[in-house]
Amino acid sequence: MADAQLPGSSSIIFTLVFLSALVLSLLLRLWLATRQVRHVAAHRAQVPSAFAERISLASHQRAADYTAARVHLGMLEMLAQAAWLVALTLMGGLQLIIVASSALPESLNWARPLALLVMVSVASALIDLPFSWWRQFRLEQRFGFNRMTPALFFADLLKGAVVMSVLGLPLAAAVLALMGAEGELWWFWAWCVWMLFNVTVLLVYPTLIAPLFNRFEPLPTGPVRERVEQLLAKTGFAAGGLFVMDGSRRSAHGNAYFTGFGRSRRIVFFDTLLNQLNADEIEAVLAHELGHFRLRHLIKRLIVMSAVSLAALALLGYLSQQTWFYEGLGTSPDPRTRDACAMLLFMLVMPVFGFLFAPLGSWLSRRDEFAADAWAAGITGPQPLVNALLKLYQDNAATLTPDTLYSAVHDSHPPAPQRIGRLLATAPAGASSSQLPASA
Repeated sequence: MADAQLPGSSSIIFTLVFLSALVLSLLLRLWLATRQVRHVAAHRAQVPSAFAERISLASHQRAADYTAARVHLGMLEMLAQAAWLVALTLMGGLQLIIVASSALPESLNWARPLALLVMVSVASALIDLPFSWWRQFRLEQRFGFNRMTPALFFADLLKGAVVMSVLGLPLAAAVLALMGAEGELWWFWAWCVWMLFNVTVLLVYPTLIAPLFNRFEPLPTGPVRERVEQLLAKTGFAAGGLFVMDGSRRSAHGNAYFTGFGRSRRIVFFDTLLNQLNADEIEAVLAHELGHFRLRHLIKRLIVMSAVSLAALALLGYLSQQTWFYEGLGTSPDPRTRDACAMLLFMLVMPVFGFLFAPLGSWLSRRDEFAADAWAAGITGPQPLVNALLKLYQDNAATLTPDTLYSAVHDSHPPAPQRIGRLLATAPAGASSSQLPASA
C-alpha cells in the first residue's frame, strides 16, 4: 500500500492561520465576556444616578443577574462550538461524514452533496440543542420570561426544519449545480440566485412563513390604532396591514417590527408590547421603526449585504479550487462531494475570520439606531420614546451598565445611557427634573 502523502506547505500554513484565528477570536470573545460580567457585577449594588428616579434597585439587580447569566451561558456555548468546529475540521469529523455520504447507491450520486449538507446541519443542530433548551427552560424561566411549553419548543424545531428544508435544499441544489456547470464565474450566477431567493423570502414571509409559528390578528380599533394610523398618514407610509402577534405564547419580551416588501409590507406588534406601553409610547416606538424606513436604512443594509455576499461568493469561488483549503482543514473530499465540502468548510470557517469585522457592523447598526431615534423625536418629541425605552429596558431586564468594549463589539443597539442621553439632549429647555439628564 502506497504511503499517504503529507500535506503541502500551503496546507500546513493555512492550518496554522486557521488555528491562530480561532484561538485569537475565542480568547478575545471570552475576555470581552469576562469584562462584561465583571463590569455589570461591579455596578450591581447601585442604580446609576441618572436612572435612580425611574428604575428600582430590585429591577437593576435583576437586569444585572440576567445579563451575567446570559453571558455565562454564551461562554459555554462558544467553547462548545469551537470544539465542534475543530472536531469537524482538523480532527476529521467532516471527512468521516463525507465517507458516510459516499455509502449512498450509485443511482443516488446526485443526492450525495445534499446528503452531506443535511448530515452536517443536523449534527450541528444537535450540538446547539442543549443550549437552546437550557436558555429557554432554565435561564429564561428563572427570570420570568419563558412562556413556552416543551411541546411548543419541539413543534417550532420541527417547523423550522421543514421550512429550512423546503427553502434551503432547492437553493443549495441550485448553487451546487452552478458550481459544477458555469465555469470560473459560477459564483456570480450563484449570487444572482441568492439575491432572487432573498427577495422571494421577503415577499412570502409575512403571509406564508410567519403564520406557521405565530397567530396574527388585526390591530383592534381604539386609541392605539387611531394613533398609529394618524402617524402613518402624517409620515406618508403605506402599510399592507396592522397586526398583533401572540408573542406571549413564547416569551414575556416585547417588540414591534416591519416585515415584508412592497405590497406585502406589514407592521407587527407583539401583544406583550401593547400590554407594556401606552398609546404615546407605542406611537414613539413605531416612529423609530418608521425612521429606519424613511432614512433608507433597510435599503442601505440590503445593498451592503448584497456587496458582502458577492465578495463572499467570489472568495468561495477561489477557495473551492485550492487543494490547500481542503487539506488544511482536515478533508480530502470525494470528487462527487467536493463542491458541497467547499461550501460547508467556507460556512464553518469564515465566521472565525469575520469576527474581526464585528465592531464595524455593530458601529454601523448603532449609528442607524441613533439616527432613527432622532427622526422619531422630531415626530413625537423625545419624551414618549424615552419613557418607552425605560419601560422596555426594565421589563426586558436589559442592563444599564454594560462594559464599553463588550458593547462596542456585540451590541447592535446603543447602551441605555447613550441612547436616552442623546434623546433628552433634543428635549426643550426647562424639562422637568424627573427626566433623565443627557449624561449617565
